[in-house]
Amino acid sequence: MADDLLDASLNDFLDTLAGKSAPAGGSAAAITVAMAAGLVIMVARASKDYWREAGGAIGQAETFRARVAPLAQADADVYKDAMALLHRREEVAERYRDQTLREALERAAEIPIRIAVAGSDLACLGALLVENGNPEVRADAAIACVLAEGGTRAAAKLVETNLGATPDDPRVRHVRMLVGVAAEASERALVAAE
Repeated sequence: MADDLLDASLNDFLDTLAGKSAPAGGSAAAITVAMAAGLVIMVARASKDYWREAGGAIGQAETFRARVAPLAQADADVYKDAMALLHRREEVAERYRDQTLREALERAAEIPIRIAVAGSDLACLGALLVENGNPEVRADAAIACVLAEGGTRAAAKLVETNLGATPDDPRVRHVRMLVGVAAEASERALVAAE
């Protein structure tokens, strides 16, 4: 397997996901959102004659893809570090243990938050393309919305898990709001694509 998930073949990446070690769900969520961005780019390119904002949509989706794709490896690295710390928690001095573990889990929540933000924004962008873009690729835009929503949901679940039973944490509330936005955009896209 390549040192960087983005340099791996698709088969190697899938084999790694099926293995016992990192990467885990966060890496899959990042790749899912990056794939959604790729579809949005394709649909926006095919929509230049249909929607004057298609050029801007291309630029936005390219930015999201460039930002979120590397998060697959970053999440795998943070996840691996957090798991290593959890496995050797007895070695950490007792008076620092809870704080050290909490800090590791908070670091592990940061990347999924970024994935969820990108996924939610992409779902909204995809919905605009379903409504305004080339009808011939409308279904592809709707699929991009569904993928982006799925990546957003997955990332949000990781944030909730990493931050523990703290539903009042503003980061947990934030990702839940992002899931709601992505779900609404995805539903809007699916209805418009019919």
